[in-house]
Amino acid sequence: MPLRRLLLAGLAAFALAAPAAAQAPWQPDRPIRLVVPFAAGGATDVGARVLAEAMSAHLPQPIVVENRVGGAGIVASEVVARAAPDGHTLLINNTSHSVLRLVVPNAPIDVTTALTAVSILSEMPMVMLVANNHPARDVREFITMARAAPGRFDYGSTGGGGTLQMAALLFLNAAGLELNEIPYRGGAPATLDLAAGRIAMVFDVALTGVQTARGGQARAFAVTSAGRSPALPDVPSLREVGLDAEMNVWQAIFTASATPAPVQAALQRAIAAAMGTEAMARRMAELGVDRIVANTPEQAQRYVSAEIARWETLLRGRITPSR
Repeated sequence: MPLRRLLLAGLAAFALAAPAAAQAPWQPDRPIRLVVPFAAGGATDVGARVLAEAMSAHLPQPIVVENRVGGAGIVASEVVARAAPDGHTLLINNTSHSVLRLVVPNAPIDVTTALTAVSILSEMPMVMLVANNHPARDVREFITMARAAPGRFDYGSTGGGGTLQMAALLFLNAAGLELNEIPYRGGAPATLDLAAGRIAMVFDVALTGVQTARGGQARAFAVTSAGRSPALPDVPSLREVGLDAEMNVWQAIFTASATPAPVQAALQRAIAAAMGTEAMARRMAELGVDRIVANTPEQAQRYVSAEIARWETLLRGRITPSR
């Protein structure tokens, strides 16, 4: 074969092989749905909207937040699990994802296999918020009064294994207290009733709980992190008052488990870029976030698996399954 024809044949073969060897990174070709399992105004919703705005600056398409409330998070999880696994439908959820199998034992999907974690966004404590009209002045007085009058005081909860319920159950068990659980459809309405003095206590995610305390709608008595939170340096941890009720709340992005690894990796890079700016670090600190994570899909999946194992062990038999 003449040299010229040999070179042309080689170039043709290279042209056919090059796209497979050096494909451009995946990018969305239409708006991305970010599905939130909780009501608007709550901590997860706030985190979703902050992330959506920041991530949109690093992608050619916008991210649209969609609230799909119901089934303790199963409704939103199923929407994402059954969507096309092409990176255009994402779920944001928090630590409550860890107990979904306890809360909804007969769910239409198994979240541990139908969904995969793309990245852990952040970690933050829960804040013990007490109504301004409650006579206790600190967490020790609150415990003393509650022990003296079992069943007298009410606490707000989202029920169904939500983070408000998870933190409250840890606290009540560690302190040996009996309080009445008042269920709400989200953290925002629970906080409104707390501010109005209709309930005594709420454990809220720092993302919104810090703002409630700073705004004077309620008093912060404790945080659930191992040490004090930089967002509330004057507020003790529960460990400081002798209670073993440590809890770090995380928020994470999930997608359908069949989503290709390159798509997951591209989404994680956009998350890391959005979360890695100084402006975002300041914004997260203002909202009570102790640590920005933004880890890889492999790291995130190991993290979530460990959390599921921990919380299912801690709360099995303590959470009433939904009907």
